[in-house]
Amino acid sequence: MRIGEAAAAAGCTPRALRLYEQRGLLPPPGRTASGQRDYRPAEVARLRVIRELLGSGFTIEDLRSCADRLHLLTQDPPPRCGAADAPEGSGSGVVGRRLAILDAEIDRLTRLREDLARRAFGDRAVFGDRAGADPPPYEPVPVTHRSPTAPPAPATP
Repeated sequence: MRIGEAAAAAGCTPRALRLYEQRGLLPPPGRTASGQRDYRPAEVARLRVIRELLGSGFTIEDLRSCADRLHLLTQDPPPRCGAADAPEGSGSGVVGRRLAILDAEIDRLTRLREDLARRAFGDRAVFGDRAGADPPPYEPVPVTHRSPTAPPAPATP
């Protein structure tokens, strides 16, 4: 399979495929007599795994650190990521690091949301009127993007 066909079969672009090769996520493919890349079904399956992992929040650098084991995830059924990555419960390895990063981001966004709610609605929006109470309901503010020179949007009934 040529690069365009392999990229289409994996749901990416030829440019992305070259990047994955350059970063070491894919081994160098075979070449045709004319020097063009020639991909096998196993490489396309690996490309699909890479795309799925990137879509799950892993970075290219995350995947580089375990590129020598990515082929394991093309098996049917694939092994558990944690099992291929590190001993269970160790919290180390690519999966453990990515989970820790996601947890930190969730904490940051939760604090940001609480701060915004407090600024907009006061302490009861975050903590409620009494301990354990739900915050008061609020209406989301619709955001519209208009050109500064565009006339105002008509009022809706």
